[in-house]
Amino acid sequence: MKDFGTLIVRGGVNVQPGQLVIINSPIECAVYARDIMKAAYEAGAGDCLIQWKDEESARIRYDYASCDALSVIPEWMTESRMYYARNGACFITIASEDPDIFAGVDPMKIRTHALAANKAYGEYWNVITQNQCTWCVVSAPNPAWACKMFPNVSKEQALTQLEEAIEKTMRLDREDPVAALSENNRLIAQRAARLNALQFKTLRYRNQIGTDFTVDLPENHIWQGGAEPAQNGVIFTANIPTEEIYTAPDYRTANGTLVSAMPLCHQGRLVEHFTLTFKDGVLTDYTAESGREVLENIFSADPGAARLGEVALVEKCSPIAQMNLLFYNTLFDENASCHFAVGSAYPSCIEGGLGLSDEALLEKGVNCSDEHVDFMIGTADLEITGILPDGRELPIFVQGNFCL
Repeated sequence: MKDFGTLIVRGGVNVQPGQLVIINSPIECAVYARDIMKAAYEAGAGDCLIQWKDEESARIRYDYASCDALSVIPEWMTESRMYYARNGACFITIASEDPDIFAGVDPMKIRTHALAANKAYGEYWNVITQNQCTWCVVSAPNPAWACKMFPNVSKEQALTQLEEAIEKTMRLDREDPVAALSENNRLIAQRAARLNALQFKTLRYRNQIGTDFTVDLPENHIWQGGAEPAQNGVIFTANIPTEEIYTAPDYRTANGTLVSAMPLCHQGRLVEHFTLTFKDGVLTDYTAESGREVLENIFSADPGAARLGEVALVEKCSPIAQMNLLFYNTLFDENASCHFAVGSAYPSCIEGGLGLSDEALLEKGVNCSDEHVDFMIGTADLEITGILPDGRELPIFVQGNFCL
């Protein structure tokens, strides 16, 4: 993919002269990881290291290792991330999975390992959510994912079609992808500024598939999206592609039912046709036609994992939505649909939030958790109404698109 590495290095993490760059990549995406590595050095990086992961060996481990073994995260693994963070590194993650890789795995094994990893890497994830460094999540094709998306063609054709789709979503098909990303970020910032000026107290969601839901927003909440500053002032884009505008909901105020508009692919397993019901911020019931045990593992991770941590707005006329493809990858699917996330909120979504303790954030209505899982609820007929502090109502979305 032409300009792939350059876009991520310059428009994503915005590598600074002499900076250390850490790339996390599946082994199936080695050619793309090396492209990023080369671009990082060309941008002046002091050094660049690739950390490889392999889903197939992870599957073998889940099949044969005990829960006791899977609960162990060696200290050197967690310390390595913090070593790089303390030394000013930026972090790039290539999110590219086989959507079916963990189908049939004992859910208890996945839950055990996930809980152990969440606890072990808590300090590192705090660095990320507090924007103490620049970071970027991107994606690249792999054969299993391509064949899942395009099952009726050869593996080679499927890979080509997936690569072309990714190029389009990342604007790599433009003459100057970095400039195209910058322009999209500017438009997102303009829309976020309008929402920030209004400071809605409550959002109300309704559509024909069953979503009927309200949630408050904390005082002095901040809508953001596209590019944002790290704590050191460096501007970066955390997700490429990105079409969303998001903020933190008040985790204590969610009421009603949310119905999924798209499947959720989480840790190599699919959840389809699910509903979540909340009362006074607490998840009181959930159903799923398939993959309910995946939801159970998510919501039971810690006390904050069953409460909301993000509300995000994405038009149905967004470029990714217009492609009419199910990517089985949250990085893309969340940018085709309005969505929420359970679990941790981003502290940057409230005035003065960066640097606050978990206790201080919770007091302001900003959720804290070791989990953060997005799920899509946006449909072509979604209506979102904003309710101002004085009770006035303004439409934000009509028929799945912004009207504000």
